[in-house]
Amino acid sequence: MASNEFQPLQGMSDIQAPEIYLWRMMEERARNVFTSYGYDELRTPVLEKITVFQRSLGETTDVVKKEMYSFKPSKHELAMRPEGTAGTMRHLAGRGEEGLNARVFYIAPMFRYERPQAGRKRQFHQVGVEATGEPNPLADAEAIALQKSLLDAWGLTGSTIRVSTRGEPADRPKVAEGLREALRPYEQELCEDCQRRIDENVLRVIDCKNESCQKVVDRIPSPIEFMSEASRSYLDQVIRALETMGVEVTVDPKLIRGLDYYVHTVWEISHSALGAQDALAGGGRYLIDLGRKNIPGVGFAVGFERAIMALEACGITGEQFAPEGGIWLVSLGERALMENMKLAAELRAKGIRCGMELAPKSMKAQMRKASRSGAAKVIIRGDDEIAGETLVIKDMEQGTQENAPLAELFEKI
Repeated sequence: MASNEFQPLQGMSDIQAPEIYLWRMMEERARNVFTSYGYDELRTPVLEKITVFQRSLGETTDVVKKEMYSFKPSKHELAMRPEGTAGTMRHLAGRGEEGLNARVFYIAPMFRYERPQAGRKRQFHQVGVEATGEPNPLADAEAIALQKSLLDAWGLTGSTIRVSTRGEPADRPKVAEGLREALRPYEQELCEDCQRRIDENVLRVIDCKNESCQKVVDRIPSPIEFMSEASRSYLDQVIRALETMGVEVTVDPKLIRGLDYYVHTVWEISHSALGAQDALAGGGRYLIDLGRKNIPGVGFAVGFERAIMALEACGITGEQFAPEGGIWLVSLGERALMENMKLAAELRAKGIRCGMELAPKSMKAQMRKASRSGAAKVIIRGDDEIAGETLVIKDMEQGTQENAPLAELFEKI
């Protein structure tokens, strides 16, 4: 039998204890933070018509062209969601006027066919928010503050926030033409992908990680220099609002988020715990094209896998959020086994974590299982304890044990 037969697919992972306890903490605190800002949870399907993503993300983006899991079971081509915004906007568009002024958040798996690496998988998980409504610098600033609040709640304090702007839609032709003219003299110094991007999607040249491309980008004007005064003023208002809220940010004119739907404010958050590749999360204001309706809004997403890398680098692990040890019941004999089944039900009804062997086993085997379970206390019962309505309570941490009346059990534990 092949050794990898029971392994998950490449770029996908099973999440189990104790790591799962860290995930639970993150999900619970995310829900608490988002609720405090007035957001409601939304769950959308994993599968959507591929046009939902093509219209929203842009048909020339790498996500749409190279990274989506898609198939055509009938007349409609379908795709597994590569990100959360497009499906959320599809849902909100169907809610009429209510959807044009909504605040929702999601916690969900996403799928992209790309080369797996640390913190980046083919199935990955994101938490994100979307707040629909006409462009408003204060809404953008609040979204940035919200994302910082989320990271702080997880324990990722000390993050760095870079902010920029994609400008208004009317700026796009002037920005694109200005960048093309600036890049042409250096075209041969760019990587092969960026030489193609000059004509297809010139903004992607700006955020290319290739060292030679970055050297070229450092020599040309930033996209902001080709934008209207209104776009630059909008960014200034966002920065002032953040200052009012006490959120420190740095303006980075060459920050470009890769998706076509972004307008006005965009931002990225990094954390030193991640080392040289310190990007952690980001977001921005967008205008989503759904064919018959455009939806304006602002939102962000954080990848769980990436955030967990940062948390673990900071010494925050799943073990710290494991459930309390609880109780393990040891049964010496069939009568004790049945009585312990009844006792387990009573303990669980009171919210106490409780485990036991459901088949006759030696005391040694049961104690070994109790130790592996992490139980704080073990309750031992045999025929004598059942007859006398007593029990033996063993403290696993202290290594001590005592006899006690059954009636005093809940006082003792």
